[in-house]
Amino acid sequence: MHHEVGVGPWEGALPEGDHWDPELLANGDRRNVLDEYRYWTMEAIVAELDTRRHNFHVAIENWQHDMNIGTVVRTANAFLAKEVHIIGRRRWNKRGAMVTDRYQHVRHHPTVEDFVAWAKGEGLAIIGIDIFPDSEKLETYELPQNCVFVFGQEGPGLSDEVHAAAETTLSIEQFGSTRSINAASAAGIAMHAWIRRHVFNQRVG
Repeated sequence: MHHEVGVGPWEGALPEGDHWDPELLANGDRRNVLDEYRYWTMEAIVAELDTRRHNFHVAIENWQHDMNIGTVVRTANAFLAKEVHIIGRRRWNKRGAMVTDRYQHVRHHPTVEDFVAWAKGEGLAIIGIDIFPDSEKLETYELPQNCVFVFGQEGPGLSDEVHAAAETTLSIEQFGSTRSINAASAAGIAMHAWIRRHVFNQRVG
C-alpha cells in the first residue's frame, strides 16, 4: 500500500499571512517538511530557520567531486547548522541532499586559503575531523561554541593545508576492523556532539 507524503489542498477558509504559499494551499503540500511548515513558502521556512540556527558551520573539501556532500548538507539541515561550506570545486552532487539544500545556506570557497581567511574573519575555530597522529578525541574534547567542522575527501581525508590551519583535529573513536568511517557519517557524529554539548547541556543546566 502506497503511503502518500504530506497533505492535500487546504480545506475551509484560506488563512491570511505572507508566509502561506497560494499554490500549495490550492494543490496540496507533498514536500518533506515538518507539519508546522505545511503550506509555507520556501522563503518563509528559510527565514524562520534563520532566526534560530546554531553557531557551528560545516565545511567539506571537494577536489574530486565528493559524493558525500549531499548527505552532509542534509544532515547539516537536520541539526540546523549555520552554513555549509564547499572548499574546492563549486559543483557537487545534490542528489543526496534530498532537496534540503533549498533550506540550508551553502557557501563556496575556491581555495583553502580563501576558506581560512573567511573563518578567521568570522572568529570561528577551525576544527578538522580526521585521523592524524596529533588528533585529539572528539568524545572528550571541549568543543567551542563558535566553530566550523572541516571534513576531507572520502579516501585521502583532510588536505595538509587544512590540517595546518586547524586549531585542532579530532578523531572519532572506532572499535571495528576498518581504519575510517564514511565522511558523511563522521559529519553527522561531529554535529551531534556539538548539539549534545551546546544545546542539551544548556537545557539541563
